[in-house]
Amino acid sequence: MSTVAVKGLVAAPAADLWCLLTSLPRSFHIEEPVEVLTPGPFGPGTAWRETRTGPDGSKLIEEFVVLVAEPPRRLVLGSPGAGADYRITWTLREVRRRRRRFAAVRVTVRALPAAPAGRAAALLLGGLAVRTAEQVLRRDIAALAAAADRRRAA
Repeated sequence: MSTVAVKGLVAAPAADLWCLLTSLPRSFHIEEPVEVLTPGPFGPGTAWRETRTGPDGSKLIEEFVVLVAEPPRRLVLGSPGAGADYRITWTLREVRRRRRRFAAVRVTVRALPAAPAGRAAALLLGGLAVRTAEQVLRRDIAALAAAADRRRAA
């Protein structure tokens, strides 16, 4: 099992970031609308499919399901992968600095090998996978901050 965590500070209240994280069928970090797979309000059990651009420029189709939703503090997503299942946890904490509201953002991804082949691949590609995951998470936090800026300017 491997874990990657990235932190950031975003100049927006945690509640605003929560709205951006949970606003389907639009997503703050991809160009195309997501395909919502479940009806009803956002919460545990909500599932969707999205197309992302990978670090190498390739198109990746990923599915996510909400496992835990604690507005506006914590969101846990599950995503099946090749040889591993992933748990993505977004944690938002309100911070005040110089009379301004910020959100301390932490994103953690845990890879849980689903098969012996997944364990072997994790051992062989561990360092590369960690660096790639960190890149993606930093890009997601930056996209969240940019979306919050656009929302505030509108």
